[in-house]
Amino acid sequence: MTASGVTDDILGKLGRPGAPYFLTVGGLLAVLAFGLYAFFHQVRSGLGVAGYQPPILWGVYITNFVFWIGITHSGTLISAVLFLFRARWRTGVARASEAMTVFAIMTGALFPIVHLGRSWLFYWLLPLPNERGLWVNFRSPIIWDLFAIMTYMTVSVVFLYVGLLPDIATARDRVRDWRRPLYRLLALGWTGSGRQWWHYNSLYGLLAALAVPLAVSVHSVVSWDFATTMLPGWHSTIFAPYFVAGAIFSGVAMMITLLVPMRSLLGLEAYMRVRHFENLGKLLLVMSLLMSYCYAAEYFTAWYSGSPFELGTYLARLTGPYAPLAWTMLACNSAVPLLLFARRVRTSLPALFAVAVLVNVGMWLERYVIVVSSLATSFDPATWSGLYRPTWVEGAVTAASFALFFLLFLVFVKLFPPVAMNEIREQAEAA
Repeated sequence: MTASGVTDDILGKLGRPGAPYFLTVGGLLAVLAFGLYAFFHQVRSGLGVAGYQPPILWGVYITNFVFWIGITHSGTLISAVLFLFRARWRTGVARASEAMTVFAIMTGALFPIVHLGRSWLFYWLLPLPNERGLWVNFRSPIIWDLFAIMTYMTVSVVFLYVGLLPDIATARDRVRDWRRPLYRLLALGWTGSGRQWWHYNSLYGLLAALAVPLAVSVHSVVSWDFATTMLPGWHSTIFAPYFVAGAIFSGVAMMITLLVPMRSLLGLEAYMRVRHFENLGKLLLVMSLLMSYCYAAEYFTAWYSGSPFELGTYLARLTGPYAPLAWTMLACNSAVPLLLFARRVRTSLPALFAVAVLVNVGMWLERYVIVVSSLATSFDPATWSGLYRPTWVEGAVTAASFALFFLLFLVFVKLFPPVAMNEIREQAEAA
């Protein structure tokens, strides 16, 4: 395919969507509206409707927060690493993975606010001079989360936007409908001169190099929300690498979950080839093996420590009331991905999609088990309560978060080129 043919073909994907697109968007908006109703019901009635009861004062909301922040790390990280190593196959998956990062971090950043008792006072987390005489506690991991997430969001948004600039300028010159003023505004006067390309390549490479250590540091900070406490099951030095590995694992699974339907629905088979998905399957398998090692190290450390509290917490996860969830988590994250050793599974998009969905389920359950089971079996057995059961409010808000994420992604792929046209054109001209 010629460079001009690439441009015409990809911009053609941005045409008027059909009825299935609008039906999907309508369904997602309905789920989002119900989630907003549940949230305002919680604001009016208090956090008691969220099922919180001592000692379990972190529940589904913090589970969702860690899950979505974990999703964010893989998109920009993989795109940046593949760019730095000049991997040619990144052109088919980089744009969607970068967009996934931005939308996931926007979704995840909402949950600390949802979790607050007085959500309308969330700005108190910001270190701003004020007449109230209040100041944030910089020793609190919640403040570390704030700075880490805002920094990573800023870099991810800039990384996505800079990569989009040449394609937005191309769309500005080709598209003649209502979107043209938007493209003209966002293109920032891009003309494609040699000087602009020199600055573009320098900035994009700098952002890619910056994103890699930043992605590792941000989820390490999220893990310290748990590791800096003295609670059995949380107070462990393995949490930082454990959470980073889990973030990449869940992020790759979400990439596959998004890319497989997008390839089919937008007709991107020429740009997202089976070998791209096979490479993602290999990466998913490697991260599954690493996660299995982390699980084994976690349980071995609890046994080797000789602490009855640590060992009791981990045994309770496998034999107590949350055991079905823990075993389902292990099956989804450690057993099911072993199928990817077979090339037939890696190159079968339906099979790969099914594995990725199960991994997403397993990673959500992992965060749920970490949060809830440790709080349920703390040091004093007298404080142990009954089985924690999420309420309809938590379920509605959780469903709304997924609806928001998929809605933002659907709008993005119809407003902007879903693959990097400029990089594909370069490869077409080189060939």
